[in-house]
Amino acid sequence: MSELKDKLILVVDDEPRLVNFMRMNLELEGARVASALSGKEALERARTDIPDVILLDIMMPEMDGFETLKRLRQFSQVPVLILTAKAEEDDRVRGLELGADDYIGKPFSHRELVSRIRAVLRRHYTTPPVPQTQVQVDARLLIDFARREVYVAGQLVKLRPTEYRLLYHLVQNAGYVQTHQMLLNKVWGPEYRDESHYLRLYITYLRQKLEENPSNPRYILTERSVGYRFVDFIHKPLEPLAS
Repeated sequence: MSELKDKLILVVDDEPRLVNFMRMNLELEGARVASALSGKEALERARTDIPDVILLDIMMPEMDGFETLKRLRQFSQVPVLILTAKAEEDDRVRGLELGADDYIGKPFSHRELVSRIRAVLRRHYTTPPVPQTQVQVDARLLIDFARREVYVAGQLVKLRPTEYRLLYHLVQNAGYVQTHQMLLNKVWGPEYRDESHYLRLYITYLRQKLEENPSNPRYILTERSVGYRFVDFIHKPLEPLAS
């Protein structure tokens, strides 16, 4: 059974031919497809239809994909996969910084499109881990994996699903180096083993939220040219994170 069966996917693009191409291919996978030709329409459909995932084009007239994504994140955490030109790396980074979950470069194949959507859905809709005790890293940092809550100096810090999964795998292996490929495979999936920029970006996000001085981190340490290591501390083994 396809992982996309009965999933509602909102396709947002001002090019009807591309919308029809994606609709045809996604419906072959058993998905239900809604469409919007503008950012304004996309926001309305996101509120009323409550899609499982949104495919959002960046280059649209009036309200572009960036502004649409920014407004969407004010009321929804639905997974978003942005559509960008192959060479526009700046657009990809900006989209991720605004809260997109992934991107796909135009032109793309049916196989690549489906693979990316499946990966985003797996990351976003995984079952929470088995409840377990809190992890007190030190007097400043407390992690409650049962509730998916992180407290820094007594203040609750909100983590996005991908940030949470990355932190889980780092803490699970505290004191041991996790290579770039290992973390990409565990957090994003085997399709992303060569996408090291994802990892760098989310390590930056975590450091900004957890570290007192992100430029001189004490929790998430860099092992140059190899990977990352969470600072060693006394802790009990964590339950496996559901995949």
